[in-house]
Amino acid sequence: MICPCAKKGETSVVDSRPTEDGTAIRRRRLCVCGERFTTFERIQHRELMVIKKSGRKSSFDRDKLAKSIYIALKKRPIDTETVEKFISKISRSVEDLGQNEISSNTIGTMVMDGLKELDPVAYVRFASVYRNFREEKDFVQFVDKLDVYKKR
Repeated sequence: MICPCAKKGETSVVDSRPTEDGTAIRRRRLCVCGERFTTFERIQHRELMVIKKSGRKSSFDRDKLAKSIYIALKKRPIDTETVEKFISKISRSVEDLGQNEISSNTIGTMVMDGLKELDPVAYVRFASVYRNFREEKDFVQFVDKLDVYKKR
């Protein structure tokens, strides 16, 4: 495993344990430069293809999903372990659909539904990119719908 700081592959595993939900193995590593970092080992059941809005297909990438979720949750009071559980839950849900191809719309909806429960600010952040708000009024209409939803 290559160290993210030294960019060298001379690392050793210091600690290894299953994640809380048992879907991955968490490994603490130590580089010869002295830096410690964590890696995760996960099962990949089959090659899932994501069908984009444009019709283009690409492989499902858990890291890309995680990156978008971490961006939405940036500077929010949610710990890393909770975020990783959430990402694993979405990935498992995608795999559990049992399909070889899944639309990006389906994945986006799963993420939005989960973020709505996890953190309302992150939900709005993700929605603003996912729904591709072009103007201020689009954003205002979306937030207004949230207020109506909460009053019910």
